[in-house]
Amino acid sequence: MAEFTLELNDDQKQVRDWLHGFAADVIRPAAAEWDEREETPWPIIQEAAKIGIYSLDFYAQQYFDPTGLGIPLTMEELFWGDAGIALSIVGTGLAAVGVLANGTEEQIGTWVPQMYGDADDVKLAAFCSSEPDAGSDVAAMRTRAVYDEAKDEWVLNGTKTWATNGGIAHVHVVVAVVDPALGTKGHASFVVPPGTPGLSQGQKFKKHGIRASHTAEVVLEDARIPGHCLLGGKEKLDERLARARERAAAPGAERVRNAAMATFEASRPAVGAMAVGTARAAYEVALDYARTRTQFGRPIIDNQGIAFQLADMRTRIDAARLLVWRASWMAAAGRPFEAAEGSMSKLYASETAKEVTAQAVQILGGNGYTREYPVERMHRDSAIYTIFEGTSEIQRLVIARTLSGMPIR
Repeated sequence: MAEFTLELNDDQKQVRDWLHGFAADVIRPAAAEWDEREETPWPIIQEAAKIGIYSLDFYAQQYFDPTGLGIPLTMEELFWGDAGIALSIVGTGLAAVGVLANGTEEQIGTWVPQMYGDADDVKLAAFCSSEPDAGSDVAAMRTRAVYDEAKDEWVLNGTKTWATNGGIAHVHVVVAVVDPALGTKGHASFVVPPGTPGLSQGQKFKKHGIRASHTAEVVLEDARIPGHCLLGGKEKLDERLARARERAAAPGAERVRNAAMATFEASRPAVGAMAVGTARAAYEVALDYARTRTQFGRPIIDNQGIAFQLADMRTRIDAARLLVWRASWMAAAGRPFEAAEGSMSKLYASETAKEVTAQAVQILGGNGYTREYPVERMHRDSAIYTIFEGTSEIQRLVIARTLSGMPIR
């Protein structure tokens, strides 16, 4: 396993610069248009597919980077370009992580390639966990999966919400309740194949930020899927449920892993990297503006109030990146998050993005409040980082309970 280092190797630098070029030349010029249109930017995704950025091979290479830095480098550069378009490009990855975290090797080999398609026939995937009454409180989940043993099929019923690519995806990964008596331990993940009768798109949300990313409800009405679409398989599920029942009877037994939480644990440092990218973009706009904008006969960066803000912004961004890199390296090295380091990285980076983008708007003054400058959009986009894949409040709860030794439910 690679030793921890802050020095990128030549391959990582090359990939970073390649991604930065795509973000600067393709994503940024299109950002304002797709934000206004509030539509999935298919032409940009197709451009990314043509050069290999939107592909299973590329993300596999980054995912298996032995230093753990492949994914955070990718996220930072793409989200530096624009958060909404970048999320449209990388949103499939959460569903892929859901399969990687819970599926068998055969399931991974079958479904993950179908999530991306190819340059000539681009596909998307969606991870569906949240529900109208079950966001942070995953124990309140109501979507049910009932096994029809005679047909070896699972029947899914329920409504999912806040699903990136929901309803327009080729493949959906759905978390559902298989044993309500076990609470969160009675959940499992399923792949819903393309064209499954009973799956439909519900409401599409008009959002404050990341408006180029499609977010919608996914409705499941007697959606029947083959038995082999249960991630991990029926035998493994039965064993896990049996352990959970034993634990319910004997509170001292081992903690059983939750399917949705396993996905979020693996993706939190990546979300932190997204936030770092947005924060860095806003900081760079503010820095350039402060150097060139003159008031009272001198650049405004000569004013201590502005200079100190920029110093704090840069310091927070670098600190956030270090937390993300540490958590990413720990995950790649197989080191447990004994102090919830993954949640720490997501918490600090997401709060940093909100603060830095707000400061950028302030530095630009009235210009920062208009859509003529990108910091207004970046500020709107940044709000999502403290909400999705676990709110800041939930991250603090995870950290506190990890430090205290209390169970994370």
